[in-house]
Amino acid sequence: QVLLVESGGGLVQTGDSLRLSCVASARAFSNYAMAWFRRAPGKEREFVAAISPSGGTYLPDSRFIVSRDNAKNTVDLQMSSLKPEDTAIYYCAAGPVVASDENQYFAWGQGTQVTVSS
Repeated sequence: QVLLVESGGGLVQTGDSLRLSCVASARAFSNYAMAWFRRAPGKEREFVAAISPSGGTYLPDSRFIVSRDNAKNTVDLQMSSLKPEDTAIYYCAAGPVVASDENQYFAWGQGTQVTVSS
């Protein structure tokens, strides 16, 4: 079983930066692709970024950078130039391969709230 715990969310202003972290309790962490998703109020959960076990990244939005430390079982999401529309609950997820489809991931954290004020 893989347990994921996110942290780092909070209230920020438009244009600010924020770094989210996710720690995994899994010996095989280095074998998993890790991803960040988010769910905005009233919307479906959407893909944000992902990183392969070796560190290859899939970053649809250049404002967001994902990184991992396999020695610490952590994956981080560095967000910059935040906008009010980035307000959402952010989740980290673990899966076998990098994918934007949430169904490819088998473990999820409980999420951390990010609120961007205008």
